[in-house]
Amino acid sequence: MHFVTGGAFNGKKKWVTHFYGLDHTPHQWHSFYNEKEVPDFTEKVVVLEGIERYVRTLLEKAETPAGARLLFKKKLAQWQAEDRTIVMIGTDMMKGIVPMNAFDRHFRDAAGWCFQDAAEAAERVDTIWYGVSETIKEEKK
Repeated sequence: MHFVTGGAFNGKKKWVTHFYGLDHTPHQWHSFYNEKEVPDFTEKVVVLEGIERYVRTLLEKAETPAGARLLFKKKLAQWQAEDRTIVMIGTDMMKGIVPMNAFDRHFRDAAGWCFQDAAEAAERVDTIWYGVSETIKEEKK
């Protein structure tokens, strides 16, 4: 798995498209901004965009940040077992004002924990800021 994170509108989608040559490679692109549920995987390369929105959906189901994290860890284990390249794209929300609304604070907490879990599970982690990548983890297979 590959986890790509960075600020909103900082070029994560463009970077992933270029890095994997997706203009010329069969792939499946799923956006959690448009759909809440995880799709059935059909291609060898699967991009899951908007991981933070998926975490929000899990929080709505689980009702606690710890519960959402547990559901996310189960899903990560399933994705790790897949014989395909799974790229998770998540927008970093940790560098802003802490929300006043309790649910939004729980969402921010859950997203931070789940991003830590995604980074731990991934073989590679890249941050994208202003279209520039920085590899912060890369395990050799």
